[in-house]
Amino acid sequence: MTPNPAEFQLCVQCCKWAFAGGAAESIHELCGSVDWNRFTDIARFHRVQGLVWNSLWASEADVPAAAVEALSSEAKAIAAANLQIAAEARDLRAEFEQAGVALLFVKGLTVGALAYPKPFLKMGWDIDLLIDHAQLGEAVELLRARGYERTIPAPATDLNAWHARRKESVWARDGELYVELHSRLADNRQLIPAIAVHSPRQDVELAPGIVLPTLARDELFAYLCVHGASSAWFRLKWITDLAALLHQASDIDHLYERSQELGAHRAVGQALLLADRLYGTLGQSLLKDRLLQDRATQWLADAAYRQLVSGNLGSRDPTTALFGTWRIHLTQLLLKPGPGFKINELYRQTADAIA
Repeated sequence: MTPNPAEFQLCVQCCKWAFAGGAAESIHELCGSVDWNRFTDIARFHRVQGLVWNSLWASEADVPAAAVEALSSEAKAIAAANLQIAAEARDLRAEFEQAGVALLFVKGLTVGALAYPKPFLKMGWDIDLLIDHAQLGEAVELLRARGYERTIPAPATDLNAWHARRKESVWARDGELYVELHSRLADNRQLIPAIAVHSPRQDVELAPGIVLPTLARDELFAYLCVHGASSAWFRLKWITDLAALLHQASDIDHLYERSQELGAHRAVGQALLLADRLYGTLGQSLLKDRLLQDRATQWLADAAYRQLVSGNLGSRDPTTALFGTWRIHLTQLLLKPGPGFKINELYRQTADAIA
């Protein structure tokens, strides 16, 4: 059994409070048994400091002064960064639309505004833009005109060829603002192939005067499941965002069925079982029983949970450790049934590794 220390449990309870509220007893009880330095490190790793601090403060938990100072200051910094990101996103929308370049904002603040009462406490570091690959050149010129420079891939790399193989490039301005420019949403083209910039959309208000377009609810749910599965859900903030959205949903069965039509496959079962393990998302539903009957889906959910709390209990990034991503790559092979997908995915991983 993978260890689940009090520090990680407290992070989970605080994240749940951030979207569901409820009684504070579970938070107060755990506060008496945690190592606060370790708890703060784990919250940082999972990028949930803002959510955690808001819950500790709102629930009137007994927190040592050093932890109060660290978490409250980081929560303020997260909110300030999000305000800057929101203003930049507003301007990007205006300029892209004026130039006739279609775009959607995925993940980030649009998800935060849909999921949480206080969206600016959800940590983010970049702006995720989805465009049409056919308009890549125009989008790049707009970013460059705003002072952005490409950081991934290297400047000498052919950008069209890069986007043909990978889903995004990364752009930075002044070391403060970052844009991930997506020309598709999944690493493997066999997953959610029809979800694109011209898919059904919804407008999300972040603040007065700042309204951004994102994917419509069904498409957004399928995408978030595939996105989380691409990293085996190793950060708590990703599954928390999904659980927060599902907390408002009365038709999870519909979301699941629609996600299968959209080509999200086992990524959705993995996400739902993981969210249920942490947040009780599925309760005693028939859908939970159905998902548990598929051994591959159950294994994927178990592997994601182990990834979430692996290493030194949630404070080591698997992408920086030697062979740290082996479980992630293994889970990716099982996201869609059938040998053809496994072969295609293995080829993709190999090509990425040697490129």
